[in-house]
Amino acid sequence: MFYREASQFKSDYAADQQIFPILQDRIGFFALLLVAFVAVPLLGNDYWFNGLLIPFLVLSLATLGLNILTGYTGQISLGSAGFMGVGAFAAYNFILRIDGMPILVSFVLASLCAALIGVLFGLVCYRIKDFYLIVATLGSQFFIEWVLTKFGWLTNYSASGVITAQKIVILGVTFDSPMMRYLLVLTVVALLALAAKNMMRGAFGRSCMAVRDMDVAADVIGIDVFRTKLTAFAVSSFYCGMAGALWAFAYVGTVEPQAFDLDRSLQILFMAIIGGLGSILGSFLGAAFILLIPILMNLGSAMIFGQAIDASVVAHVEHVLYGVLIIWLLIVEPRGLVRLYQIGKEKMRLWPFPR
Repeated sequence: MFYREASQFKSDYAADQQIFPILQDRIGFFALLLVAFVAVPLLGNDYWFNGLLIPFLVLSLATLGLNILTGYTGQISLGSAGFMGVGAFAAYNFILRIDGMPILVSFVLASLCAALIGVLFGLVCYRIKDFYLIVATLGSQFFIEWVLTKFGWLTNYSASGVITAQKIVILGVTFDSPMMRYLLVLTVVALLALAAKNMMRGAFGRSCMAVRDMDVAADVIGIDVFRTKLTAFAVSSFYCGMAGALWAFAYVGTVEPQAFDLDRSLQILFMAIIGGLGSILGSFLGAAFILLIPILMNLGSAMIFGQAIDASVVAHVEHVLYGVLIIWLLIVEPRGLVRLYQIGKEKMRLWPFPR
């Protein structure tokens, strides 16, 4: 009863095209932002910030980038982690090589570098599809990882290939506490998610979905398929590059090229599939679900057996669960967790009347 739009009239086109046209959705969204920006910093602890919230937000941003390319445009990619690595190492080098470089500017420039490399690979992958596109993007993953490992200048000639990210200083304020780094990451992710939502609701998003559904038909009706695909590669790589910079500077602090390997790309792909391809919200749901699996396993083990599961066992079981969940979702609900959420909202709108 409480989730109905009765008596909510729209008198102009702008009101009809709002991101949240129903008042209850707007209230819920702003309540969620209030909790994230106010309640969580006041009530959370270092474990929440370092172990859960920051990696969740960063991986959600990377999954969002992949969703723009794969979910909305239909270009399957296994190179997301490689572009994260470009963002992380480029941001490190911008700050290292240019005196007085503001750290937020370095993040943007690093993301633009990732976007440029994404465009280059997009040019190579423009005319290929399906399995061949997967292989090509897999090649980009291996190529980027090889470059980051073999060219010592990128790691400041570190013998181990490991870089230590510089401190985050913005307007003279050092973001050294987990809570401050969480607020920084949350702000960046929220702004980029809002930008992605508006992009996908506009002409670019409609072009992407037309290319995804049938590129030949999209070309016939006047959509520039070449430009749409390259733009999707650029935007997706930009988001992944920003996620990589945040991963290095706000989460781990010390990073190596192997941190952005194929396993990371597969993890991001699993998040997109489980959360729901072609959905902004699905990127967050998938990331939350995947990150909660090992925590729930340990909690269940502690309750049943009185002790936590060994970390190596958790890692192996995680991969098994990923496969089982993907198969189950492809059979039961191919559109992922976000579709289950939408079905729940539809039932709430009709409750208590039967459907």
